[in-house]
Amino acid sequence: MDIDRARTFLEIVHCGSFLRAADRLHVTQTTVSARIRTLEEELGRQLFARNRNGAQLTPAGREFERFAQSFVQVWERARHQLALPAGRTGAVALGGELSLWNPLLLDWLVYMRKARPQIAVHAHVGVPDQLLEQLRTGVLDIAVLYAPKLLPGFRVELLQEEQLVLVRTPAAGGEAASGLDYVYVDWGPLFAVQHGAGSPAFGEPGVLVGLGPLGLSYILRAGGMGYFRKGAVTPHVEAGELELVEGAPEFTYPAYAVYAEAGENRPEMQDALAGLKRAVG
Repeated sequence: MDIDRARTFLEIVHCGSFLRAADRLHVTQTTVSARIRTLEEELGRQLFARNRNGAQLTPAGREFERFAQSFVQVWERARHQLALPAGRTGAVALGGELSLWNPLLLDWLVYMRKARPQIAVHAHVGVPDQLLEQLRTGVLDIAVLYAPKLLPGFRVELLQEEQLVLVRTPAAGGEAASGLDYVYVDWGPLFAVQHGAGSPAFGEPGVLVGLGPLGLSYILRAGGMGYFRKGAVTPHVEAGELELVEGAPEFTYPAYAVYAEAGENRPEMQDALAGLKRAVG
């Protein structure tokens, strides 16, 4: 089976449309249709039912999806394996959200360097949808995310349940920051629901940011208050740069490792997952 046909098949599954798949693959819709037609001829089965709403998998298509997924992942692993530096016996590609890289994934990198130096590591940073796309297409072996979408053929494993806590910068003269100084950090839809139901009423925030480290750096320089990961703010609290807001509700913020079921028994994958568990321990 041709790798481009397998990638095209999976892209249509992901997008639900031949046209959108063509746009994402940077080819013409005619090319996409020809690849799928050839694939269906080789398999002797119709894989998609096309209608005005796009393309839906047939029963044969649903059965073929896991094989196409495995094929693409094996192809990517083969590319990584053939490109191994001298002295390395395997490779693992891991990606994570920016907010997770310090300290969790940084600790993981250090662990892998010390405990498993024979394994080459490819480290990526990205936004959730991008990381899941790279995972789905085999570019990544493991993605570490806060709120992963469920993908067929992939396992989701809880790594840690960190707390989001409300902190503020001590104001001059010992006065606490007011609600006008509140910086809202978008920690995802679950936080938005919990925050709206359980947090103090700050009114409309003057600053809204979509990235935890950016919001934290902002209030450290400009002053204010906001919700951040407990592990990230603890050093600043201990240094007197921030203070916890007593009585404010805390919110659970779990992080997960997502990886393909087909590759979980690879020795380097087991080492990488064991390293993640040590990093959060």
